[in-house]
Amino acid sequence: MAAPISSSSFLMRYIICCSGFLCLILCSLEKGFALEEREHAHTVEVNSLLPATTCSSSSSSSSSTKGHMSKHASSSSSSSSVLKVVHKHGPCSRLKKQKSKTPTHAQILQQDQARVNSIHSRVNSKKQFKSVDDLSESAATTIPAQSGSVVGSGNYIVNVGLGSPKKQLSLIFDTGSDLTWTQCRPCVKSCYKQKEPIFDPSLSASYANVSCTSPKCTQLSSATGNTPGCAASTSTCIYGIQYGDQSFSVGYFGREKLSLTKADVFDGFLFGCGQNNQGLFGGAAGLLGLGRNQISLVEQSAQKYNRFFSYCLPSTSSSTGYLSFGKGGGSSNAVKFTGLSTVSQGDSFYGLNVVGINVGGTKLAISASVFSSSGTIIDSGTVITRLPPTAYSALKAAFRQRMKSYPLTQALSILDTCYDFSSFKTVSYPKISFVFDDGLTQELDATGILYVGSADQVCLAFAGNGDDSDIGIFGNVQQKRLQVVYDIAGGKVGFAPAACP
Repeated sequence: MAAPISSSSFLMRYIICCSGFLCLILCSLEKGFALEEREHAHTVEVNSLLPATTCSSSSSSSSSTKGHMSKHASSSSSSSSVLKVVHKHGPCSRLKKQKSKTPTHAQILQQDQARVNSIHSRVNSKKQFKSVDDLSESAATTIPAQSGSVVGSGNYIVNVGLGSPKKQLSLIFDTGSDLTWTQCRPCVKSCYKQKEPIFDPSLSASYANVSCTSPKCTQLSSATGNTPGCAASTSTCIYGIQYGDQSFSVGYFGREKLSLTKADVFDGFLFGCGQNNQGLFGGAAGLLGLGRNQISLVEQSAQKYNRFFSYCLPSTSSSTGYLSFGKGGGSSNAVKFTGLSTVSQGDSFYGLNVVGINVGGTKLAISASVFSSSGTIIDSGTVITRLPPTAYSALKAAFRQRMKSYPLTQALSILDTCYDFSSFKTVSYPKISFVFDDGLTQELDATGILYVGSADQVCLAFAGNGDDSDIGIFGNVQQKRLQVVYDIAGGKVGFAPAACP
């Protein structure tokens, strides 16, 4: 007969059994929390955050881009045209070979803030057009004569053909601008240094000036913010445009043959032929305007492409992306759309209806009214995403909370949440996504969250506006590797992940 179990022995066995069970529960919960945390975080090697010194466009990493570009170009269901996109600071750029001083990160971010200030001014103020003469005279006194040798903000460029015979030109493409322009000989007053030979309209069989009395001339006011002038001797329309960093271009408004590809050629394309140009364009020949005004490339090519274009900005300055016009493959099942804002965001900009932000899988406690009261635009020319200060404070606090294991370091210009990763081989940081009013939640790519100055200064790539009433801007760092699809006729913009290297 077994000996009876004492009460103390039974209690001890019960405690041991419960302790083991409790440990099992706690360990399971801990593993679950760790797994969930990993699911909502990016873990990367620190070296992968730093751009390479050589272009990777010829490597296998670019095959997805080439395949996507071929898919667009070979589509028979609708017209399409695809251009290669490169970062103008990077080794893939033709401009890199130009002997010019590479800007510091502080300079890039300072000029980015100047652009943002200009956008806020354009959206918030009533249009008060300046004359072309006033623009030329006032800007010329504030721009250094050699400013064209210094690269401006972090923009992306494409290569297009202009004229007959065709001359290849590297142009910055910009969804926040309307007028396409390039420097032109004889450079009556001033031209900055550019990589390619300056376009000479006198050598083109297809160039023609636009008359001052043409209705097209009057469209320049809304497209540029400046009242066009008129050349007394030739009655030629004169345009003038100025940017946030005080860079400007003034010249003749003309028509010319624009060649995006061998098959996609537009006769009589309206553009600016700059005779007085100064500013921080980094050797690019000018700008390709993709805004919403009637003289933008999007509108001028509407009959062929039906106001449909898309692009993918590469992950680093050493990779390549693309800019595509037309629906050839651009509306695949991977693209998820959200409606363009119907609230006026200015004549040029594309508005988004942002209502929230998620960090590490958790939605931040920000009222949707914080975003709706200011509005948000998506802009290819702004580097760092700008948020209402109320929203940015919540984002910063949540991000810092999840990054407590990494040492904070000094701010980099407008970026105030920076870390020293120099002693780490790998790092983990929370995923971030944007929430839109119609239910779309769009996660940013791993490369679209941080701005890397160096291994010991890696920063959260967001900044707060001065006031909650200032319009928010979805910048190009946050657009990295996303296929961004603009279906203007359909009133929507879409996103798809990992569309280029």
